[in-house]
Amino acid sequence: MKNQSGKAGEEHIARWLESQGYEILARNFHSRYGEIDIVAQRPPYIAFVEVKARVENSLVSPFEAITPRKQRKIIATAQEYLRQHPSGLQPRFDAAAVHLQEGAVVGQEYLENAFWG
Repeated sequence: MKNQSGKAGEEHIARWLESQGYEILARNFHSRYGEIDIVAQRPPYIAFVEVKARVENSLVSPFEAITPRKQRKIIATAQEYLRQHPSGLQPRFDAAAVHLQEGAVVGQEYLENAFWG
């Protein structure tokens, strides 16, 4: 189960993606390989988004938590998603960092093509 800051971060990014014209297809998609926080589409892409929330001024960058091992799990989970839900769109792996202070979102970063599958 995710902690409250993780849930708040995912909700913030999902709303932001919708404001950017994306359609949210799935949240917290699970497979035997792992989980993808958000699956969203805006042609020509289907984006598999990993969201990391951190307290502002944390010593560790949220993006550093997306290790090569985690990336492999996300890629395998995305392949499973596409087996179950075929799409003609180009897959893309994005990463989002949400910065929190006292439980409130104070900033975000969003990287398209954060890694490749």
